[in-house]
Amino acid sequence: MSAINTNLQAMLAARDLDQSQQLLGRSLNRLSSGSKIVNPADDSAGLAVSSKLDAQSLRVQAALTNVQNAVSYLQTSDDFMGGMNKVLSRMSELSTLARDITKSPSDVAVYQKEFSSLQDQLRTTIGGTTAEIGGTAGVTTPTGEFNGTQLFGSSGGVTIAIGQSVGQTITIPNGNLRTGAMLSLIQQDAAGNYALSFNDPTALASISDTVQQLATQRATFGGVQSRLGLTAATLQVEGENLSSTISRIRDVDVAQESTQLAKYNILVQSGTAMLAQANQAPSSVLKLLDH
Repeated sequence: MSAINTNLQAMLAARDLDQSQQLLGRSLNRLSSGSKIVNPADDSAGLAVSSKLDAQSLRVQAALTNVQNAVSYLQTSDDFMGGMNKVLSRMSELSTLARDITKSPSDVAVYQKEFSSLQDQLRTTIGGTTAEIGGTAGVTTPTGEFNGTQLFGSSGGVTIAIGQSVGQTITIPNGNLRTGAMLSLIQQDAAGNYALSFNDPTALASISDTVQQLATQRATFGGVQSRLGLTAATLQVEGENLSSTISRIRDVDVAQESTQLAKYNILVQSGTAMLAQANQAPSSVLKLLDH
């Protein structure tokens, strides 16, 4: 039907052009943002899943940070115990020299002074209250600390989160060196004198027991550190897999979207041309009136 008031062809062409322009704009937004989901309406289910995976990925990264910090904690503890082991070796040497009958009283006094100095070093590294290690005053801020946490105190161990789910934890056992053989070396009486001197008959045995105590503690921490290393590797793989999954949901495929962009560009251009053509259609009706 030929009509002047209603140009149905132009209306249809305008609607098709509007749709093509919307698709072109969406494609441009995706390429400019690099995201497949520009608006929630683009993929509401994918947005919900990726948001959940995002939170999971952040928890994995936080757990990885916890594990790495725990490894640093253990490495610091081991470094201190390695230093204490050297101190104990020198103390055992001094205790052996004390049994040299050729040493004069002045020589013995010098050895005792060094032995006491090494005991001071152990005491200030381990720390403790007077109830724990005796003496006239406790060592409240020992050198054996990591970020304010005393490494060799009587705490019940340290528990850290090593995964993104509830209950995924690991406990670093207590590294208390204020008891056992070590205590016999660093304990003082109420006057501040050490209970053990370098020429004490039990000195060598006490030092040997302390070396064994340190070795056992280092082995325990070494086992935990090994577990943490494996956990860190697992968390890294888990984080990579989560990132890959989120990318497949959210990130735009540039090659595919570029092809769509070219398609929508052509549709917009052709739609514009056809709309212009359709708008000229009523002018042909005038020819019927031209008599």
